[in-house]
Amino acid sequence: MDKYVCTVCGWIYDPAVGDPENGIAPGTSFADLPEDWLCPECGVGKDMFEPES
Repeated sequence: MDKYVCTVCGWIYDPAVGDPENGIAPGTSFADLPEDWLCPECGVGKDMFEPES
């Protein structure tokens, strides 16, 4: 599974880690995140993330 980086603050979503503080279990792919999920660092939506190169 690919990691995704926030284009605003640089925070990286790693599916192997998930986002446990916000109820996202490890193993959750970026595509499977809820549409209303927000970057835990800066609060922008999924549309502001791009695949890490």
